[in-house]
This record gives sequence, structure tokens and C-alpha cells, in this order.
Amino acid sequence: MIKVKDVAFVRFTAPDLDAMERFGQAFGFVTAERTSTALYLRGTDPEPYLHVTEQGEPGFQGMAFDAASADDLEAASQIEGASAVENLDGPGGGQRVRFEDPDGFGVEIVHGREAASGLPVRRGSPLNTGSRVVRQGVFQRLEAGPAQVKRLGHCVIRVSDFPASARWYQSNFGFLTSDEVYVGEPSNKLTAFMRCDRGEEFVDHHSLLCIGLGEASFDHAAFEVEDFDAVMLGHDHLVGAGYDHHTGIGRHILGSQIYDYWKDPWGHVVEHFTDGDLLNVDSETGSCEPAVAVGTQWGSFSP
Repeated sequence: MIKVKDVAFVRFTAPDLDAMERFGQAFGFVTAERTSTALYLRGTDPEPYLHVTEQGEPGFQGMAFDAASADDLEAASQIEGASAVENLDGPGGGQRVRFEDPDGFGVEIVHGREAASGLPVRRGSPLNTGSRVVRQGVFQRLEAGPAQVKRLGHCVIRVSDFPASARWYQSNFGFLTSDEVYVGEPSNKLTAFMRCDRGEEFVDHHSLLCIGLGEASFDHAAFEVEDFDAVMLGHDHLVGAGYDHHTGIGRHILGSQIYDYWKDPWGHVVEHFTDGDLLNVDSETGSCEPAVAVGTQWGSFSP
């Protein structure tokens, strides 16, 4: 087993890279590289890319996670079902080891991608609250436009056998469980919100969610934006551009993220989020029924 340190990127195929690039830029990505057969989209953080689309029939091809070291990448190549270490295409180079999970989803463990320069992030003035006034004599004037994606936060897939998928991801890549969701009895687990194990360092409440419901399929990928204003500005921009809204805006219970979900031109769901929970190795595992998992603290949500 190795312990992956974060989710790195998601990989898709689509027949029209121009259409995907237009949607990606409206969603808040920046084009990192475009070839005749592939499109690489990045955010404002230094990762060289977060979203890959290759020419082909529309579909989800898989997801990638960062190995903590070159030694861990080599160790990953010794796990059952692994490929050899091979070079990774795309900006920033690097290397990868490829797997297929129990449902055949592609999983890449990557290391050595060269960081890009971070990009400027539009920020508003500090926010006044009812009990903490920090902005005085300064106007709040926001610049309209896309939300500006910062980074990839998590990926969600639907799986045919949740216990088998959970065992595979946790035993191979060291994921910890943040919250379990059960039906009827706590032993009848439907899904688990899983986070990376970086010891005492705080990480996202979940980087991976495997939902044991229905046929195996892609559910969504979630990308962090700067703040609540960025979520709202991004929403208005995508509405104005005529794209298909999926669900939101609201605040989840599990993970606490403020969210807004959209569909790309081929129906793949991508999420803007901000203000999520952070946990570390000492955080306790929660347990709840599905009504909590799909519930909201406010706002609308349709899975």
C-alpha cells in the first residue's frame, strides 16, 4: 500500500475539443495546452492541469492521484494489477502507474509533474459580518466573469459493489473514511466519503466518493473556487452563456461545501465549491443514513 497525497486530475473523451474548451473557459478553467487530439485545462493553483479531454466518443476515462514521492510511485508499480512506471503526456511531464479499479475505471498514480506558475485570483474586499466588521470606508465591487477554478477537490463515481471498491481504494492507496453512509443497519454501507491520509496535516473531507447505487458510472468532479462570491458570479456567467445547470446552489451537510453543479456539453457533471471541511488523521469517522448524505444545510440538491 501507498498513501496518495491528493487527487490530481480527471480524464474524459469528447468528439469536439472546441466545444469543451469553450465550456471549460466559461466554467473557470484556463487552457494549459491544446493539441490536435487533447485539451489540458488548469486552474489558478500551480498544478499544470486538472482536467484532460482527449478526442473520441464522449465518456469518462478515469481519475489520477498524486503519489508523495518517486519511491511511492515505484512501490505502486508493484501492486497487483499495476502497469510499469511510464512517462506521462501533457504539460509538466512526469510519470504514472496505471490501474483499473473493480468496475474498470481508469486510475492513474502520478508523480513528478512540474508545477506551473500560479495565476492571479480575483478577490473581493474582506467581508463584514454582523459581529465582526473589518471593511470600513471600502466599497465591495466585484468583477463579473467566470468563477476562476483553483484546484480539483474530489471525484465521485458510482460503483457496482461498494465494499469491494472501498477495500480496493483503501488497501492500495491508503484512503481514510470521513463519513460512512448506511441503509437500515450501520453494517449495510452504501458509500463512504474518503480522504487522503497525510497524518496530522489537514486535508479535504473527501477526495473520493464511491456510491454503491445503480450501475457503475461517473457521477461528478468538484473544483474549488475562491469564495461564495466566486460561486455566485460563476453561476451567473454560466447561465448567461446558456449552459445546463444541474443542481444548487446550497451547502452540503457532509463536507459542508457551498456547491453549484453544472453539466458539460456531453452531460458530465462538474461542481464549483468553496468552504469545505478539513480533517486529519485524528478526526473521527461519522456514520449516517442517506437522508443526511444528500441533505443540505440550506439550498437545493438533486443527486
